[in-house]
Amino acid sequence: MKITVVCVGKIKEKFYRDAVSEYEKRLSRYCRFEILEVADEKTPEGAGSALEEQIKEKEGKRILARIKEDAYVCTLEIGGRKFSSEGFAAYLEKAALSGKSNIVFVIGGSLGLHQSVLDRSDQAVSFSDMTFPHQLMRVILSEQIYRAFRIIHKEPYHK
Repeated sequence: MKITVVCVGKIKEKFYRDAVSEYEKRLSRYCRFEILEVADEKTPEGAGSALEEQIKEKEGKRILARIKEDAYVCTLEIGGRKFSSEGFAAYLEKAALSGKSNIVFVIGGSLGLHQSVLDRSDQAVSFSDMTFPHQLMRVILSEQIYRAFRIIHKEPYHK
């Protein structure tokens, strides 16, 4: 199974990079895991809705360019489906067993995802009703994917 995280922007803080790197290393025994970053657009202070839409569209085009046609796409959205850790593990396992061997998770930028990306999504996933910085969301997502594989393989880690 290949799992790709496509996300907008770079991680600036070393502690976030270190955390994501640790989960990338741990996940290497379960799947091919990679993170693809696309450039974010600067949003001027007081930008109007038309400019914000243009920014999301530009970021959306970059995201879609990184998603292969055969990929099963999960967008991270506040209004998406919520899972327990066990439920998320079962979801990933079922996806793999049903032939979805290329799963792409998409983390948007500060303005969210453009409609074109939402339209490409096969499943909207939510980790909380709260909003998290996209750098932290990479850590959370990586950890939950790792936790899911530990649950699937009935290995100790999940509490």
